[in-house]
Amino acid sequence: MPTTTKTSWLNSYTTKFGNDELFNSNNDVKGYWKKLFTSFDKLGESGLKGRQKDIDWLLLENGVTYNVYNDPKGMHRPWNLNVVPLVMHRSEWENVEEGLKQRAELLNLVLKDAYGERRLIKDGVIPHEVIYGHRGFLRQCSGIEYTTDKLLSIYSADLARGNDGRLWVVNDRTEAPSGMGYALENRSTTSRILPEMYTRMNVKRLSNFFKEFHQMLIDASPSKKDNPNIVILTPGSHNETYFEHAYMASFLGYPLVQGNDLVVRDGFLWMKSLQGLKRIDVVLRRVDDAFSDPLELREDSHLGVAGLLDVVRRKNISVINPVGSGVIENPGLIPFMPAIAKYFLNEDLILPQIASWWCGQEKEKSYVLQNLSNLVVKRIDRTNRESIYFGKFLTPNELESLKQQIIERPYRFVAQEQINFSTAPNLTQDALEPRNVVTRAFVIANGDHYGVMPGGLVRVAPDSKTVRVSNQRGGTSKDFWVVEDHPIKEDKNKNWEQKSSIAISGLDDLPSLTAENLYWAGRYVGRTLVNARFIRTVMRQMAMVQNRDEKPEAVKLQVLLKAVTHLTGTYPGFAEKPKEGPQAMENPYDEMLSVIRDQDRVGSLAHTIGMFSNSYYSIRNLWSSDMWRVFEDIQKLWQAFQADENPSILKILKVLNQLITRLIAFMGLIEESIMVQQGLLLYFIGLQLEQSMLTITKCRSLLAVKQETQVEYDILEYLLTSHESLNIYRYSYRSYIQLEHVVDLVILDVEYARSLTFLINRLQKDISRLPHSRKDQQLTSYQKYVFSAYSKLRLAESSKLCSLKSKDDVVREELDKLLGELSELLYKTSQSITGTYFNHTDRQTQMFTQSFPF
Repeated sequence: MPTTTKTSWLNSYTTKFGNDELFNSNNDVKGYWKKLFTSFDKLGESGLKGRQKDIDWLLLENGVTYNVYNDPKGMHRPWNLNVVPLVMHRSEWENVEEGLKQRAELLNLVLKDAYGERRLIKDGVIPHEVIYGHRGFLRQCSGIEYTTDKLLSIYSADLARGNDGRLWVVNDRTEAPSGMGYALENRSTTSRILPEMYTRMNVKRLSNFFKEFHQMLIDASPSKKDNPNIVILTPGSHNETYFEHAYMASFLGYPLVQGNDLVVRDGFLWMKSLQGLKRIDVVLRRVDDAFSDPLELREDSHLGVAGLLDVVRRKNISVINPVGSGVIENPGLIPFMPAIAKYFLNEDLILPQIASWWCGQEKEKSYVLQNLSNLVVKRIDRTNRESIYFGKFLTPNELESLKQQIIERPYRFVAQEQINFSTAPNLTQDALEPRNVVTRAFVIANGDHYGVMPGGLVRVAPDSKTVRVSNQRGGTSKDFWVVEDHPIKEDKNKNWEQKSSIAISGLDDLPSLTAENLYWAGRYVGRTLVNARFIRTVMRQMAMVQNRDEKPEAVKLQVLLKAVTHLTGTYPGFAEKPKEGPQAMENPYDEMLSVIRDQDRVGSLAHTIGMFSNSYYSIRNLWSSDMWRVFEDIQKLWQAFQADENPSILKILKVLNQLITRLIAFMGLIEESIMVQQGLLLYFIGLQLEQSMLTITKCRSLLAVKQETQVEYDILEYLLTSHESLNIYRYSYRSYIQLEHVVDLVILDVEYARSLTFLINRLQKDISRLPHSRKDQQLTSYQKYVFSAYSKLRLAESSKLCSLKSKDDVVREELDKLLGELSELLYKTSQSITGTYFNHTDRQTQMFTQSFPF
């Protein structure tokens, strides 16, 4: 058992494991850990737990998330970082660095050989099934020549300390290694929350590594430009590490694109912008190999770019890491790595590996089948994330089933010794507890050699009993401190020497999918706000009816309820009688509750908030931290409201008030995040178009049909209230509410910011700044539609709009006709903008169907 120390935190730390990061081989606490815990003692229990709360708060404030699939708590789970870092001395880390560089070089040579001469197979160093039986081997990539010094540009290794006290390689990651951004965020957070310890412990900085990473991407350009165009290709916002994609794009200044943003033309890769096509030189790929090119690989992929491999063959693009690199993310190679090291480098492996047996060899297969209950079994590829079998946890039936799988396809399986990896102290609610840890280290190509991040991403088991360490299974993380004995000289030059012109500098450089998301972000936030305000007005009236014991079939309430259906589009609703089932008017509260809370009902407030959230999250790399905080407040407010099984009308009104306030705050912050010509213009166009269309629908529902005097007066008041125009009306007209004045103010006023005419005039000015609008003197189709709408409004007269042709008429035909025509023109405007700038429907199909296993 470890010896006791004078440090109180260490006195309370007990471990049943014989392999803990705190202790050396003599069971004494390592000196640098003592130094750290001395600082923890100065904080005391409440102080250290307070720092943990600060970390949790900061990560939440910064919107650091990790997507957990099928999680009932939602996709975007907050990232967890423990206040106690993992600490290692530089003297030990230097040996690990050399081992990682050696392994990266070996895997780089294996990757070249697998798609090149295949000497390893020809000379019998590795069996051919290890390569050809792996789903990551893509014959389409054979023979491709690359322009970079190293084929494998980014490599990461999962490391854990074995029983012998050395760090062992657990897994290799080469296809699209993740975690680098999370490691950077962890360091940024801990250095802010533990600044005195960070400085006192002489922690090695990460800045030079990311400087080299940036330079590596620049040097990867096939044309060797000083300022190449670089993009990060992401699968999208539902990917588990999407936060990292957005974070790295924001940190490095690269456009974040999806497959639909890119297109192949004339042997080059281009990014679709609002202006046209912009040639791309380097792609930092976060899309899996098989999904990268639907023309040659998985035809059903919507994540990649058709023709990408052809551009690579022509040496007109560099893809980091190259497509096909997943073949060396292969535990089947582990048993043969010592021989590979001898073959290529005539060296022994520096870093030890887990004892592994590839079942494609008869002797090894027999050993595995006889000892299955004591081994860990994996497939040689990651066909299924859950395909890791811990023999000691399997039932007899499960063991038998696994044996049959191995016997049927032995080449697909590797068995490994189950080792109790080291633990490290983790702060819990009660004390420090030992938890299993695995460290992901990162290596990047640097010219003709490799560089290693001084630290990495530490993942921690969710509890002391869990063997597997996985973020998808609820694990947490730690910062990784590589420490020195002497103070670190801080790099005073914060700027990188070279910068590529990759930042989004204007509308011409805006990826089309990003532009579309900005446009729809504006539309959805406008729709949410307008509908929430109107629903609030209706719910207030329902509360008054309830309090006064008035009948719910009162005419004015019926008019309002029908307007809700028209405004939200939740038909049949209150607007018409359903063919079957009860009418909504018979129980208006239930129908309103559905319109507000049913997230599966298209047009409901809940559904609209969901769409607003999705559009926002897809472009989160553009927004400020203040916007994220307000966005999170909106999510928390709505989730708490949805959890209330039977909310009262007063509770609903309270939530609507809070939602509206937060939406207004969110909209106010948007202009602080990006400039108009960097994409904010698209948001404004979407917002104004949506507000205009909803204003038309609301006015048509409430004003087109004549009502008796008192009912009409009340409806006019409701319209002004929901439009936030009642005070303006009173101040402007100083009279009782009259229809003509309301039409003048809400529809025809050229200077009132909420009027329909003002909105359409501003829309007209904004769309004139779009790239295609500036090409020549002729108007585009969308400009013609908006110009026609504005002209109709300027020619309209309120007196004629409000008049009836005869005393017996109940419909104000001039008003209804105008609003109908305006609605049609704005719908055509929307269609024209979408067709001009957001067309992502190009699809190419393969001549022959190929099979790619999941």
